[in-house]
Amino acid sequence: MGLPIALKVEASAWRRAFPGAAACVRRAAHAALDAGGMDSLPAGGICIVLADDRLQRRLNREFRGRDKSTNVLSFDGAPGALGDVVLALETIAAEAEAQGKTLAAHVAHLVVHGVLHLMGHDHERPGQARRMERLEIEILAGLGIADPYRASPPRRRKPGKAGS
Repeated sequence: MGLPIALKVEASAWRRAFPGAAACVRRAAHAALDAGGMDSLPAGGICIVLADDRLQRRLNREFRGRDKSTNVLSFDGAPGALGDVVLALETIAAEAEAQGKTLAAHVAHLVVHGVLHLMGHDHERPGQARRMERLEIEILAGLGIADPYRASPPRRRKPGKAGS
């Protein structure tokens, strides 16, 4: 079965916006863990937290000094655990819409991204970023998800009445 993956729903809006979130998150996390390249993983597992922008903003301010929400945050775990990945629903939903992606595909990408951070991958320098992006693309392809870094055509607005 692999490393235990706990899921904590901190924002009930996730249940309405994405009823399949639990299965999507676990599948993406397992795929990242399998491909992430760590020789050994801590037995304590990881926790994926489904949050809202309010909680994410507080965490981002408290731990990173940035007073705004962000799509995903990763936190190293206590001894024996890999860590936590926290996802902000409103930010993720808005990004998915703007980028012409499904919510499921964008959530899966951000879970993979967050888990890879917990496994020591980073994107601070250009070489690191290229390696991490290639790994994300490969993992997501294995899940049947298109390259998230390839530009999507903008979503077309439905025609409406003139003047509305």
